[in-house]
Amino acid sequence: MTPKPIHAFDVLEDGAARPVADLGAEPGADVAYRWVHLERNAPGVSAWIEAQADAVVATALNREDTRPRLTDHADGAILIMRGVNLNPNSDPEDMVSIRLWMTDRLVISTRIRRLMAVAEIAEGFSAGHGPATPSDFICALAQGLTARMEPVLDELVDEIDDLEERSVDQAAGLRAQLADVRRTTIVLRRYLAPQRDILARLSHEDIGPMHHPKARISLRETADQLTRLVEELDMVRERSSILNDQMVDARAEEMNSAMLLLSVVAAVFLPLGFLTGLLGINVGGLPGANWPYAFALVCGLCLAVAGGLVWWFRKKGWL
Repeated sequence: MTPKPIHAFDVLEDGAARPVADLGAEPGADVAYRWVHLERNAPGVSAWIEAQADAVVATALNREDTRPRLTDHADGAILIMRGVNLNPNSDPEDMVSIRLWMTDRLVISTRIRRLMAVAEIAEGFSAGHGPATPSDFICALAQGLTARMEPVLDELVDEIDDLEERSVDQAAGLRAQLADVRRTTIVLRRYLAPQRDILARLSHEDIGPMHHPKARISLRETADQLTRLVEELDMVRERSSILNDQMVDARAEEMNSAMLLLSVVAAVFLPLGFLTGLLGINVGGLPGANWPYAFALVCGLCLAVAGGLVWWFRKKGWL
């Protein structure tokens, strides 16, 4: 069963492209390479990929959970990359994967959700221009994925800046927002760091269709750009950790201040409670039991003891 592609183009030597009506038809002699973009869960996709390559490629392009990786296999290469999720009602950190099998004459890609970088390449082909070789295709895809990550990283940096400014006046209520920033940073770095290593490897090694020096230079620049993004993620992660420590310390200081106040109040009333409890026992022989000024004397004594304790605590710096 031949699957229905999302995009399918035969790309000519000059970068012009024409849509492929039948995936079963062989590319013409004037075709530099064919690009077929498929929905991963569509009927017949796995079997068709296996017929074009082998079972290893079909399994890699249809695996459920993936991380960015690069594998040199047979006469081509398996490449898996991720991009930020810019689809409506989605979180950018919920990164979307694209899986590719690339040779000198064929590029097969599969997806679950839409990627803007892939749509941009398809729009270029529909307009009559696009990457002229498979290596140029990979460069354009990597550049598109990386360029769309920068605004997301900029928003994270702005958010941590705002949290730092707000934490100066009031740290309460910011812990949930800080946790969201830290979680987003962890998820993004989990995929961006290996993707940076993949692009760096592609820019230095002769893998699959990556034969052209210009393409390697372009990939090296993209890898450097991705390195900068990873460094920014590391910076956001470190700043988030420092801010979290500051908020924990501020909370601990508030608790210590409250406990110190309660301890001082308890220390003031402890001797007073002992004194009044001692004079309140119901036995004979209590001094001043029949003296009309005894109560006033006891009250004055309690005030004097309390005042003396307060003066002592202030002198020690506890109040």
